[in-house]
Amino acid sequence: MTLRQAKQRPVRLRDQSKRDVRTQFGALCWRIKNGEPQFLLVTSRRQKRWIIPKGWPVDKATPSEAALTEAQEEAGVDGKVKPVCLGIYSYSKELDEDVALPCVVAVFPVRVKKLLSDYPEKSERRRKWFSRKKAAKRISDPELASLIKRFDPQML
Repeated sequence: MTLRQAKQRPVRLRDQSKRDVRTQFGALCWRIKNGEPQFLLVTSRRQKRWIIPKGWPVDKATPSEAALTEAQEEAGVDGKVKPVCLGIYSYSKELDEDVALPCVVAVFPVRVKKLLSDYPEKSERRRKWFSRKKAAKRISDPELASLIKRFDPQML
């Protein structure tokens, strides 16, 4: 989905920059292996950083449903989402080399049942399972890393 297709009204920041802030919905994809949670991360398209699947709001979909759709498209996840926001984090989405859009991401837990071998963004991204410690280290957004460190599947 492109920015123009997103039917979201921007939030205006109260600072000198007059930038608009957009909301996205992210999926913290997880499973239990050997009694410990593991997290599925994907690479970003351009910079190939490790991130969670995330995207724009979708008409007639709840935020958690939109997060699950992103997990399916970006990581080939077959799973179940809980409609509980684990928290939010912020980042700047680079639209062009000199244009960045401030975004806040509401994160929803997706318990992964299985990974599909074929999915829409397979050729554009890598996906990999990480332990809690390694996932938090690979993520460059400190707020998201903190969400991963604090994640407790028993609280869902």
